[in-house]
Amino acid sequence: MSGETEQEPSGWTVDQWIYHTSVIEKWRDKVALEVDRRYSEVNIEREKALKIKEEADKVALALAREIQTYKDEKANELRSQIESERGTYITQTELKPISEYVAQQTGRQNSGTDYRNVLLAVAALAIAILTYFASK
Repeated sequence: MSGETEQEPSGWTVDQWIYHTSVIEKWRDKVALEVDRRYSEVNIEREKALKIKEEADKVALALAREIQTYKDEKANELRSQIESERGTYITQTELKPISEYVAQQTGRQNSGTDYRNVLLAVAALAIAILTYFASK
């Protein structure tokens, strides 16, 4: 025997091979059932999560609508408040005679008149403003 070895039989019989194959098939079936069960559980949980997400989306949309409605109402209130207050302020044309009077009195004071005229002008201005706001 020059370099060749004699092969020994593996020791497997046909009955052993059939038994081994049947055990492997049973194990494969068991694993396949477990995999199927896990996939179905995952699918069930995925459906539950999808339902929860859909419900959360509905709630979020309703909340967003509510917030937008609130913002719109507040903006309308502010707009109407501004519109209603527009008439309560003195315009420049209404203030012009008072400004001219104060300017005259200030000019006189600079030219040597006493402080009584300036005080009278300020008092007149204050009375005019108070009268205007009291009438509104």
